[in-house]
Amino acid sequence: MALKLGINLGYWGIGPQGEEAVELVRAAEAAGYDSVWVAESYGSDVVSVLAWLAPQTETIKLGAAIMQVPARPPAAAAMAGATIDALSGGRFIFGFGPSGPQVSEGWYGVPYPKPWGRTREYIEIVRAILASEVPVVVWVGPDGARAASAGVFITYAGHVAAMAPSTRIGSASPVSLGGEMDETMQRKVTNDAISQIRTLADLRGRDAAWAEASVRDAANVTAAEAARLGVVDLLAPDLPSLLAAIDGRTVEVASGPVTIETNGAETVRREPGWLDQVLALLADPTIAYILLSLGGLGLFLELSNPGGTFPGVVGGIALLLGLFGLGTLPVNWAGAALIGLGFLLFVLDLFLPSFGTLTIGGLVAFVFGSHLLLGSGAPPSLAIAPAAIWTLAVLLVAVFALLGVLAGRTVLRRAATGREGLVGAVGTVRRGLDPDGVVFVEGELWQATATDGGAVADPAAAIPPGTPVAVAAVDGLRLVVRRATAAETAVAGVAILPPYDTAGRHPSTTGAVPVPAQTDIT
Repeated sequence: MALKLGINLGYWGIGPQGEEAVELVRAAEAAGYDSVWVAESYGSDVVSVLAWLAPQTETIKLGAAIMQVPARPPAAAAMAGATIDALSGGRFIFGFGPSGPQVSEGWYGVPYPKPWGRTREYIEIVRAILASEVPVVVWVGPDGARAASAGVFITYAGHVAAMAPSTRIGSASPVSLGGEMDETMQRKVTNDAISQIRTLADLRGRDAAWAEASVRDAANVTAAEAARLGVVDLLAPDLPSLLAAIDGRTVEVASGPVTIETNGAETVRREPGWLDQVLALLADPTIAYILLSLGGLGLFLELSNPGGTFPGVVGGIALLLGLFGLGTLPVNWAGAALIGLGFLLFVLDLFLPSFGTLTIGGLVAFVFGSHLLLGSGAPPSLAIAPAAIWTLAVLLVAVFALLGVLAGRTVLRRAATGREGLVGAVGTVRRGLDPDGVVFVEGELWQATATDGGAVADPAAAIPPGTPVAVAAVDGLRLVVRRATAAETAVAGVAILPPYDTAGRHPSTTGAVPVPAQTDIT
């Protein structure tokens, strides 16, 4: 493997400049150096320097070390690199990468939370554009449409550009979505955009002067003026007319000249599928936030009432979908941590005797975290709707209030099983209580002692068989009972039987009803 030498000029303005830099590069070229590399960061533009060195050298390769990923869109980077490569006879070397947040956010004004992931995507897009062997035709239509801002750059980037007669193009001046830019930053961003669109104009042979005016002065022109100035190649009122007009036109792509053949070509419209529409919906900050919050609430309800499964399943799915949506946004992780802390405090309040303190603290953390969830670099269009934040906060309060009411009713409700479940139960006397006897309660016979209403067995008047009684207390395997009130008897559905006759029978309109003798009851 042969060793190749390169020379690094570094940032323009720090290392060699002007003729000194040119002489240094020429000397390296004469000495057999393989490449010269130029960097960019604060105000140092690698594209301009390499384009300046290209006509003043012959064989040395021109490398970008590095082109800042947040400085320009992938398409603009590909166009600039392809232009330098063409001007230098194929000597340009791409180099991409990110600097730290002080460069990306402080200088370029671009939130950049995942630099390496975005660098890979950026390189893939640039490679696809440079390797494309299919001509790209840009048509501004139908009538009434316009190409503004990024639309101007896209139109200039196309191999063929066309417009419908009643359309317009222009207003490509850069604006900040994250707040006002100072004068220096505005000038820097404007000049960078001008260099990009002039590169596209030179590459496609279109009017560069008007392109600069569109960026610097927000110039606009009609379709007819655009065709006269050379901003676009032709006018076409509709798609069939466009296909007929460009048939036979020759354009330059990555592999060389290509002749467009559209006569009788079938057109296929590509509409976003349902999955693309769902993913786009999930990327909405407010939707992602609502899913995240509802997911946390569902998991909380599952933990507070294990076995429900439905809140846990729905909450888990919503939480994961919400995290997916936030993954496409400039998230402030301190805000996300506060939301997570809020739900953690809600869960802890289920198991710790905090008397509501943890719940109140969780609500405060949730509201503050919601307002801080998106970083300061997020544009206003990506802000979470305040109505969504306060609606979910009220929903949480309502859920906790409902849980509190249900818990209180559970505490106050009479026990249904065990010793405690017998207290208050209504039954009937089977063997007279004087004060001891036998009663039939909850489907079982019990030894019982009558009371006058107290919790202990105080002597009371004898209670004859068939009389409804209510359990006042449980003493081991013996019940302490009292006479049941009419209301208790009605609620329990216990019939009041008349006293036994001397034959041991109850009177009945349909005949005597036999009952077992008292000596048979054990």
